[in-house]
Amino acid sequence: MTAISAPSDPHRAVRWWLVSVAALIALMVLVGGATRLTESGLSIVEWKPVTGSVPPLSETRWTEAFEAYKKIPQYRELNAGMSLSDFKTIFWWEWSHRLLGRFIGAAYLLPLLFFLWRGGLSGELKRRLWLLFGLGALQGAVGWWMVASGLSERVEVSQYRLATHLVLALLIFAGIVWTLRRLGARQEIIVSARLKFTSAVLVVVTFVQLYLGALVAGLRAGRVYNTWPEIDGAFIPSAERLWFETPWWRNLFDNVLTVQFEHRMMAYTLFALAALHAFDAVRLRAGTAASGAVWLFAAVSLQAVLGILTLLNQVPIGLALAHQAVAILVLTLAVVQAERLSARKPAETYSRVIPLSQAG
Repeated sequence: MTAISAPSDPHRAVRWWLVSVAALIALMVLVGGATRLTESGLSIVEWKPVTGSVPPLSETRWTEAFEAYKKIPQYRELNAGMSLSDFKTIFWWEWSHRLLGRFIGAAYLLPLLFFLWRGGLSGELKRRLWLLFGLGALQGAVGWWMVASGLSERVEVSQYRLATHLVLALLIFAGIVWTLRRLGARQEIIVSARLKFTSAVLVVVTFVQLYLGALVAGLRAGRVYNTWPEIDGAFIPSAERLWFETPWWRNLFDNVLTVQFEHRMMAYTLFALAALHAFDAVRLRAGTAASGAVWLFAAVSLQAVLGILTLLNQVPIGLALAHQAVAILVLTLAVVQAERLSARKPAETYSRVIPLSQAG
């Protein structure tokens, strides 16, 4: 039987699916940020991947959930005397966060299985999509690993685990953005090796900055040293204050002053690198790469302003979430720019046309 002629955009359905999943992950990150800012993340003390999707439906169930929360250190040391009504508020934030995670899993897996059944995906794309699904499954386990760190000896989750949880979510997001870019045809852009190199470094530095931002959130470091450009009375604090923990490397993760300071320094590094990259791209008249570099620099500049305002105002939830949202935008633009300037095999393709007799 005659093969189906190729449609104008053979990737359209896959593209819309991945765009939807990426949007859901971005929303998930913002809901997670709100959950952290409202101190809601430890309100559900059990991990029930299936039955946990059903919230308490009676006063008896609500009381049981509240009594379970009362057994952990956060309630005893921070929220003793909390009313059931107040508990419901933090419960709904965490429950919504977990439910959204379950929904994303289904929204990713079910269409993936459908596309595999239709047989229209290349081997390269199949491997990439299954890898992203595996990372998503790992993310669920990392989420509980993070929550478990705050149930016995701490009044909050470990900042190490919080940072791992966030960076893994954004790694999956970046992988989807990269895959979306690879689904489209494009001409190779001839630019200098330095421009390609700085575009790749921008992605790496952005991820490092996101990790440091998660450490700041985990330590509540944004609620102290609320001055700029000085921190602790100077642009560069004294070594005695930055490195008093032993062994020395623990200061990089546990010392509130050091963590906030390195987050600031990495922000300056990212800003300078984005400016250099934009200057080079415009100077070389690199076409779409130049416009992409300028947009990336603009997003980094906006992110810096929001970061300063968030710090000076001691992390109000609105500014904090705006800061986080623009961080996702910066990551998106950095990944798009790096992919735009990366090498691609001439015959690289992620799907193929299927004869009608084989199309299911």
